[in-house]
Amino acid sequence: MLIGFQLDRAGIAEILHGPEVRLLVDGLAGHIAARVRASVPAGVPVISHGYTTDRGAATVVVEDVRAMAWQARDGILTRAAGAEGLEIRAWGGS
Repeated sequence: MLIGFQLDRAGIAEILHGPEVRLLVDGLAGHIAARVRASVPAGVPVISHGYTTDRGAATVVVEDVRAMAWQARDGILTRAAGAEGLEIRAWGGS
């Protein structure tokens, strides 16, 4: 028996732009930021910021000139995201 399936792109876009996804993404970014804060020296600013592209998205930024070195050496952001269950891929990877 053959079952038909049609992808509802408009419906998917509506879900990805919806408040539930926004809350999920912002919540994960907040958890990641908290993990990063625990791995850097006290007082180093770590912020999360939600935004929308074709879906809800967020960034976590370590506002310190040493952050690139910490990421390169210790993977502070990568490890924090992985600990929250996110799949980490190289930039531009598929």
